[in-house]
Amino acid sequence: VQLQASGGGLVQSGGSLRLACEASGSIFTINAMGWYRQTPGNQRELVAVITSGGSTNYADSVKGRFTISRDNAKNTVYLQMNSLKPEDTAVYYCASRSACGEGIFPLLKYDYWGRGTQVTVSI
Repeated sequence: VQLQASGGGLVQSGGSLRLACEASGSIFTINAMGWYRQTPGNQRELVAVITSGGSTNYADSVKGRFTISRDNAKNTVYLQMNSLKPEDTAVYYCASRSACGEGIFPLLKYDYWGRGTQVTVSI
């Protein structure tokens, strides 16, 4: 599986961005895709995840502001980020896992990762 993330950039506080992650290769093995983010000196943290059944989970810090969705025809998962805050500044990574289930899975359960895309929210 290969994951190609895009859509990062610089935006003012309160603005919006949409990230996209296109999967290719053995996509039939994917049971969930998620977005993580990481800032310097910190661990990578879950932002949102969507399963093949359409179930979603979000970090508390982004609930009500971010929406994860997917387009099966395009093998692409999106992260719509609204009402962005400076604390959302991070490198965002998309990831996929073959493990089934709707709960929150540990980072190590994700099998494939895309290159990160920088999101910077200015004051």
